[in-house]
Amino acid sequence: MYKGKKVVVVLPAYNAALTLEQTYREIPLELVDEVILCDDASRDNTPELAKRIGITEVLVHEQNKGYGGNQKTLYNRALELGADIVIMLHPDYQYTPRLIPAMVNIIGDGLYDVVLGSRILGTGALKGGMPMYKYIANRFLTFAQNLLVNHKLSEYHTGYRAFSREVLETINFNQNSDDFVFDNEMLSQIIYADFGIAEVTCPTRYFEEASSINFSRSVKYGLGVLRVSLTHFLQKRGLTRSHLYDRSKR
Repeated sequence: MYKGKKVVVVLPAYNAALTLEQTYREIPLELVDEVILCDDASRDNTPELAKRIGITEVLVHEQNKGYGGNQKTLYNRALELGADIVIMLHPDYQYTPRLIPAMVNIIGDGLYDVVLGSRILGTGALKGGMPMYKYIANRFLTFAQNLLVNHKLSEYHTGYRAFSREVLETINFNQNSDDFVFDNEMLSQIIYADFGIAEVTCPTRYFEEASSINFSRSVKYGLGVLRVSLTHFLQKRGLTRSHLYDRSKR
């Protein structure tokens, strides 16, 4: 609990057995009430390992639902459990769980509704081994997105995010893609709904076991990101009508 608010960490997992325990051991369990892992039909022993190391709740997709589909399951379950603050953390140890107290503090004290762990603030991305082509693509896409959605973030592509309950109950995240562009659709919805977003500098680690998408999927993701931002731009000006921005019926 943080000032009477229930804190839940959600872990979208796929073939995470090599890094899961290391990630979990750094989660500040004295602050976090529940840890939920959803395994998206992994080919390794991620679910069994998650149970063995003591993760509170382990959900399993019998068929792969995609990165976005995994998050939908996790956020819906966190809300069912009464979460007031939800932190989404990748279990591949690319992002440090040690930032969880800072993220919880920002939301729990009512300063912002959303907190992003940014790899781009400072020099963490390149120092942590982010490939140069990914860094350049990140900077280009972020520049284009800031222009189109009329906002100012250092990056839209981090996999380390914290949300207040109000955010998850307001935006219709279940409407979003089941693929990687889910993250950007969520941020577009959050900005459109006028929730406040904070960023904290986050060191990152790129290594063989850390999850990553290949070049062709990166291109598909980049085009999807631009599509989402253009849709946002047109929606704000009344030139199109997208169900992406409908309020949740929750």
